[in-house]
Amino acid sequence: MKHIQSAQNPQVKQWKKLAMKKERERTGLFMAEGFHLVEEALKSPGVVTEMIVADGTDIPPHLHNRGIPVTTVAKDIFTGMSETETPQGIMAVCRQMKDEQTLASAETFLLLDAVQDPGNLGTMIRTADAAGIDAVIAGTGSVDIYNPKVLRSAQGSHFHLPVISGNLEEWIPRLIEKEIPVYGTALEGAKDYRDAVPASKFALLVGNEGSGVAKELLAKTSVNLYVPIYGKSESLNVAVAAGVLLYYLRSTHE
Repeated sequence: MKHIQSAQNPQVKQWKKLAMKKERERTGLFMAEGFHLVEEALKSPGVVTEMIVADGTDIPPHLHNRGIPVTTVAKDIFTGMSETETPQGIMAVCRQMKDEQTLASAETFLLLDAVQDPGNLGTMIRTADAAGIDAVIAGTGSVDIYNPKVLRSAQGSHFHLPVISGNLEEWIPRLIEKEIPVYGTALEGAKDYRDAVPASKFALLVGNEGSGVAKELLAKTSVNLYVPIYGKSESLNVAVAAGVLLYYLRSTHE
């Protein structure tokens, strides 16, 4: 087991770079921090390339004995790399997951147009996972899917289903061509979501927290839906609305 005591160590500097989107894209790697995320990552064979443990951290044997390189570091080094207020003392360097085979056979999708809040994006990934959706595609303008706050909010769902960045201008026609209806979301010119046609295949498109789904994308969908507002609020939080719609559309083919 390797041990690092200096924050000037080149390996430490490289790990820190993974906090930046540019470096994550260049290397195809990202950091998963905390016991729960590391444990979920380890359930996916070949995803974790190495583990980083702060001195004095008690690592359960089922996380430790995996044949994966483990480096221990001084506590101050770990704190300097951590993205949380109360570090748990464990991180994993992970490969970005792109399961092309699963994507090719997917029949249910969540499409995200310019969702910028990491908490919202992570919550929707987690909700899609819970609802049994096959894949999540984050379109242009969305926060990076491997942003540390997105990862924490998704609670490990990145390791359960394909989550990719993609061009929705291309994906929507492609899905419709495969006879997968795409349900957009809008406040005007849309149908009550309970009028949606039941289908075993579907894609749900939700949009930016402030401006909603781009009009150009709404023009490409099969049909656009809205969730009625019965109180005085102007709208629902995008993650809440996505949850309502995903579970409704998913329930139509149980």
